[in-house]
Amino acid sequence: MPDTPLRLMAFDAEDLAVFSAHFQDAILNVADFAFLPRERRFAFAADRFDWEGAALGEGNRRRRAAVHFEGVTNVRSRGVDLSQRDGKLNLLAIAFMPGDAPAGAIELHFSGDACVQLDVECVEAAMKDLGPTWECEGCPQHPLNDGEA
Repeated sequence: MPDTPLRLMAFDAEDLAVFSAHFQDAILNVADFAFLPRERRFAFAADRFDWEGAALGEGNRRRRAAVHFEGVTNVRSRGVDLSQRDGKLNLLAIAFMPGDAPAGAIELHFSGDACVQLDVECVEAAMKDLGPTWECEGCPQHPLNDGEA
């Protein structure tokens, strides 16, 4: 159904792969990251590209969405200055790296080889679209190899 908001839950690596597909090329502000250590929760809001609408020929659109991860015990970053609140990031993928089952790390991979890693007790996450889509310029492109589009 066109423009229907998504609500998804993730409890394993396969579920996170679905999140990853929906959040590929999402644009985030560093200010929209929140780590709540007492609640063991990490959350962010992003403007995700509407890949499903683009596949149906509905044009290039984005929509605001939020994600939260539960059971987060630690957060680390590489190539992301979490103190630069006005920084913008392009999310490429969300992946689970298993550790001592069911624990592991959820990795948020951004362009420029940046990463935010969440140590988690297990995979437990939810995502929710927060509003309607809006038109945006162009469909995100990814080079196949050596600059080919």
